[in-house]
Amino acid sequence: MIIYKDLITGDEIVSDSYDLKEVDGAVYEADCKKITIGGEDFDVGGNPSAEEGGEDVDDTKETVIDIVHSFRLNSTSFDKKSYLTHLKGYMKQVKEGLKKNGASDETITEFEKNAQGYAKKIVSNFKDYEFFTGESMDPDGMIVLLNYREDGITPFVTVWKHGLTEMKV
Repeated sequence: MIIYKDLITGDEIVSDSYDLKEVDGAVYEADCKKITIGGEDFDVGGNPSAEEGGEDVDDTKETVIDIVHSFRLNSTSFDKKSYLTHLKGYMKQVKEGLKKNGASDETITEFEKNAQGYAKKIVSNFKDYEFFTGESMDPDGMIVLLNYREDGITPFVTVWKHGLTEMKV
């Protein structure tokens, strides 16, 4: 399995256990699922009605997005202007990270061109996105975008391809 980490923060963002699809040479998209967590019922072999407090179990169930939950992503919010400011700084850091990691000039040029084109798509559909930071909540790190497919039911995340490093597990 490959875990993809944020190039800037080292936060784990996504893994190849999700079906990652490259889009426009700039990002990966991965379909998510809504899952229910909490409210587990553990049978320990006792008779709850015969034991004191047996019925006082906390049944808190919560529906979450699997990737958001699994990688401990944290919800954040942006208006269009603040997101663009963040994105500009983030792209500059990714470019520096690519240079530091020995990426070719061709790779860096491809990143700049493709990322700029994809950023326009994000801005044109800005109201459709939810925003998440990595576990460290580092404001300089990657912002994971969450949206829904055309069916309005299937959530998917979008992550910047060149902003990830691979860690084999």
